[in-house]
Amino acid sequence: MINVTKTFLPPLKEYQHQIARIWENQWLTNNGELYQELTNKLKTYLSANYVIPMTNGTLPIQIALNAFGKMGEIITTPFSYVATTSTIIWEKCTPVFVDIHPDYLTINEDLIKAKITSKTTAILATHVYGNPCNVDVIEKIAKENGLKVIYDAAHCFGVTYNEQSIFNYGDVSTCSFHATKLFHTGEGGALFCQNEEDYNEMYYRHNFGHDGPLKYHGVGINAKMSELQAAMGLAVFPYLQHIIDSRKEVYEYYLKHLDSSKIDTLKIRKDTKWNYSYCPFIFSSESKLLEVQKKMNEHHIFPRRYFFPSLEKLPYLVSDSCPISENISKRVLCLPIYVGLGKDELKMIVKIINEIC
Repeated sequence: MINVTKTFLPPLKEYQHQIARIWENQWLTNNGELYQELTNKLKTYLSANYVIPMTNGTLPIQIALNAFGKMGEIITTPFSYVATTSTIIWEKCTPVFVDIHPDYLTINEDLIKAKITSKTTAILATHVYGNPCNVDVIEKIAKENGLKVIYDAAHCFGVTYNEQSIFNYGDVSTCSFHATKLFHTGEGGALFCQNEEDYNEMYYRHNFGHDGPLKYHGVGINAKMSELQAAMGLAVFPYLQHIIDSRKEVYEYYLKHLDSSKIDTLKIRKDTKWNYSYCPFIFSSESKLLEVQKKMNEHHIFPRRYFFPSLEKLPYLVSDSCPISENISKRVLCLPIYVGLGKDELKMIVKIINEIC
């Protein structure tokens, strides 16, 4: 069976070595030795000063919205994973959708100003498939209107833009370390911010609001990463370049062998060092996509309609239409990409697509 991705598992002995440290320390969570080591590795590798690893990739968005959203309107994208929208609603804010750019698939920055009202408190935009938003324009809009900027950068581990880590943009950026991601801790994620004040606020909020064992800074929840999760991250870390190189090889195989006259690719924003986190391809029609998907499934190949549906179509929302997002979401399919995906499997995938399209 060929799934859209496959978790990279480091050699078992290397994970067991990290786990043995936990047994030696007798410390399972709450700022343990492995957590601190992983945090420092993340800071160095990602050129980020303020990093808070957390137990999943959704809680960082939730915590940022809890701090910055103030139950107001949040300008956001309809082309993202459902967590981007559901966290807005969960934090009792209102999502206001802005359609996407037809090439980059990120929020269309030229449409943001028209959606700003007196109730708008923040912009929550997604770097789609690790492809950066137009961060310079978004920052300018936010400053002019007194808004906070939160980036859902779930797919962005290792991405740089203008020779800077993508996590160094916005007031807060978030990342997912889910098992399906390029870098993972089984479940996990992280929050990134740009100054000590925001870092302290977010840190308090992710640890019940504690300011020491007996004092409380304010309200908080439990989003702490455990030592078991940190152990997996430390075991995966030495293989990052191998993981990226392997995924790049798969992506470039698709580019070389798929008929580019019948299937479109994602346009990566200029001055981006991409991480090959996903393989999105856009078909000429939804019917072609469904035909390809059906044929692949018959061969035990399982690509993913990622993202579908366009989020303004969620059954618990009422929203203006976003025609570009709706159109793209019906036609985009993420093809399998992971370490160990062989040439025979890739040939079969390409053959199916080229024969149908």
